[in-house]
This record gives sequence, C-alpha cells and structure tokens, in this order.
Amino acid sequence: MKVAQALLSVSDKTGLVDFARGLAACGVRLLSTGGTARVLGDAGLAVTEVADYTGFPEMLDGRVKTLHPKVHAGILGRRDVPEHASAMQAHDIPGIDLVVVNLYPFRETIAKAGCTLDKAIENIDIGGPAMVRSAAKNYAHVGIVVDPVDYEAVLAEVRASGGLTDRMRFRLAQKAFSHTAAYDAAISNYLTARDADGNVSEFPAQFNITAIKLGDLRYGENPHQGAAFYRDPKPAPGTLAGYRQRQGKEMSYNNIADADAAWECVKTLAPDAEHSIVGTARFAGLGGFGAASACVIVKHANPCGVALGDSPLAAYRSALATDPTSAFGGIIAFNGVVDAATAEAIAQIFVEVVVAPGYSDAALALFAKKA
Repeated sequence: MKVAQALLSVSDKTGLVDFARGLAACGVRLLSTGGTARVLGDAGLAVTEVADYTGFPEMLDGRVKTLHPKVHAGILGRRDVPEHASAMQAHDIPGIDLVVVNLYPFRETIAKAGCTLDKAIENIDIGGPAMVRSAAKNYAHVGIVVDPVDYEAVLAEVRASGGLTDRMRFRLAQKAFSHTAAYDAAISNYLTARDADGNVSEFPAQFNITAIKLGDLRYGENPHQGAAFYRDPKPAPGTLAGYRQRQGKEMSYNNIADADAAWECVKTLAPDAEHSIVGTARFAGLGGFGAASACVIVKHANPCGVALGDSPLAAYRSALATDPTSAFGGIIAFNGVVDAATAEAIAQIFVEVVVAPGYSDAALALFAKKA
C-alpha cells in the first residue's frame, strides 16, 4: 500500500521533525494537530491543520479535534471494498495511509508528586487512542506508528517503495494495540484505587498487568513444559528483569526462579548499594556494591550457602563449604565483580548460573572455556 497522506499527532516529539521531513521528501502530504503542527510548521514543513482539513474547529480546550468522520473514515475505509471507496469519494474523504500518534502522558503525569485526580483526568487521551485503534484495525491498508523507535524502519520502506509492506503494517498494528492496552490498564489501575473524592486506597479494585516478553525459555518447570520470560514495561532497578545474558545456553524457568532467589538474597547483604544484575552463564552489568564481598548459592530456590568475606573468592569458599553437595548444579550470586581467581574456583564444579554486577575479562574467558 502506498503512503500518500499521513496524520501526525504526538505528545512525544522525539525524532518527529526528521521523520516528517523524510515523509515529505517522498511526496507524502502531512496532516497534523495543535502543538505537533506548530513544531512541523516551525521546521519549514508544509502541513495542513486538521481543523482546516475537516472544516471544523478544535474545541472544548482540545478535547475534540480529530473525532470527525473525515479523519476516521479516511483511516478506516477499506481500499478493497468498492462501497467504501464510493462513500469516501461521495463525501470527498481522501484516504489517510499512515497515522503517527502517541498519547497524552498519563503515566508520567500521575507519577509526579502532588498530581490531583482532576489533573490525571485531563491527561486521559481520547482522540489519540481512537485513531490508533482505527488505524490498527485497518492495518491491511493503513500504517500506525506509536513509537519513535519505529520511525527509521518505516521511513526506509516508504523511501524504497513508496509504501509499507504487509509484514510491517501487521507488526505496527500489534504494537499499537499493545500500546493502547497498556495505556488503558494504567488508567484503570489509577482510578480503581481511588474514590470520587480522590481518596486513595492501598490496592486498586482491579489491577491490570502488562508485560513484555524478553524471550522464550529452554523449558518450563519440567522439561516437557514450555515457558517464556516476561517483565514489566519499566522494571524496578536492580531486579533480574534487567539482566543481560553474556554466555551459555538459553535459560530455563528454574534457572530464572533460582537466579532471582539468589540475586534477591545477595542484595540484602548490601542494602544500601546500587544493585544491578549480570551473569556468567547469564548476566547484565550495571552499578556496584559496598566493600564487603558476599556470595549466595541457591539450589531449587533454597539458599544452601550464604557467606561474607574480604574478597569474592573468600566469600565463595565459605558459602560452598556450607553445603558443597547441594551446590552442584546450583546458582551462585555475588554482590561484586567476579575476578579470575573466583571464576577458576567456580569452574571446579558444575554450576547452572552465575549472577553478578560484573566480571573481569579473564573471568569471562575462564567461564567461556568451561562452557
């Protein structure tokens, strides 16, 4: 499907001007609203305000601007249905082939100290989700972009062929529905934790969870079961969800569960430290800890060795001595950088996972050789 006309209306204007300039260079007509139109106009781009396009002014302090048949028929009209094409032609409604929308910053607003219920309500987007859902529903004919991260890939396809591939439009629609689902979940969680006077309860009456898949796992709790690892869109700092795998085969469900138990345990031994996660067989590296070295060894979710020492090696040896039999095939977590001496000691037994804030190059080389 060719992209002849695009509608841009975004709160997050990251990369907007360059993207719009690229579309314009490909001959795409630009429609826009309010602040987005001003940004594009100030950048020297030819842009048509939606109010001029529909012939109906923006009203009610911006609450009504894109909720108009000329906008939604242009998005929802199926190009392969003659009756749709005839109706659009009869009412002088051109097609809108690309919709670029991200929503009012509701989550960012409610995260601010002192946010009132009225302020939160005013940051609930109406027209934006309607356009996103319209475009995503009609993905066979319309592209929908909700994330500036996708600008480059979308623009590359428009430059190459004048339009977007079926695969691209479908992928964008998946992302768009996930975007509006997460947005509505945040609104529901906020409102159902309050009464009409704005009094806050400890727990919302309905709690909606949205999660992003990080990847498939090797197997589930048992080898015949499947599993995948999901995390919050914005995971808490220092949790296992922020890990980066550096070596080894894919994680299993039990690897994740035990690594989380080991990591959370070792963090308690340095409660004031900046925690982040890394691993051997798997890991992610950020941040550091206090001076005391700590080591935790976990087997089947149970700590079988916990120790402090004046070095990672000393802490590991003490933890291992607690129950060397259970440590075989276990998970080991450290609260500091793993050096070559510690890696050499660990390599003497079979270990499923090592978790730490960082590793020396020599330690990584030793673990790679062991694997």
